[in-house]
Amino acid sequence: MSFSEEELLPLSGVQHLVFCERQAALIHVEQVWADNALTVDGAYRHHRVHENAPRRERRGDLVIVRGLSLHSFELGLAGVADVVEFHRSSTAEPPGQARSVRLPGATGLWTPFPVEYKRGRPKPHRADEVQLCAQALCLEEMLGVSVPEGALFYGKEQRRVPVVFDSELRTLTRNAARRFRELVEAGVTPPAVKEKKCASCSLLPLCMPEAMTGRRSARRYIRASLDRALLPTDGDP
Repeated sequence: MSFSEEELLPLSGVQHLVFCERQAALIHVEQVWADNALTVDGAYRHHRVHENAPRRERRGDLVIVRGLSLHSFELGLAGVADVVEFHRSSTAEPPGQARSVRLPGATGLWTPFPVEYKRGRPKPHRADEVQLCAQALCLEEMLGVSVPEGALFYGKEQRRVPVVFDSELRTLTRNAARRFRELVEAGVTPPAVKEKKCASCSLLPLCMPEAMTGRRSARRYIRASLDRALLPTDGDP
């Protein structure tokens, strides 16, 4: 199946979906967003990558392209890559397995290598890997080459984590893109489920997963919150 340009959804949605389907629906269906310290810092780091550096930079056998627009009509996604490195290729490629392209203003062949910047540390789930793999699938469709690997750069640890786009990750990414579209087209936000990862979500005050637990009704949760807000403080008459 192939989607039109008007039907393309934000590539970042697959990362949101793998992290939490409710978060993905709140952002991309209900158009809800809220910043916290983590998202503000992340946005600043992305701004530094995209805005405070040249869009294309040459360092010997490396060409760095920042803020490259991506799309995949097969996945139905579009977005912007933090960085796509192009490494000069010095090896012969097997027939039908091209991994390198020609770049305007540069001689020879160059192999694309996507890099996504994240503020924190590697996570127990695969949301970041899926986002990066979606970028790789976009590059493969746009450039007509194979993109076997990339990297995630985590700011907290100041290191790269290599990511191999194997069949398992590619399947996970395609399934996430499919499920993301189903979620958006259905227009229904899944119910909240309280989990440990909720603590790092900027939408926590809007999502209110505690109100949806089996032990507490939404009415009782809101009533208790209101009662706490109305409690007298020191100095009140």
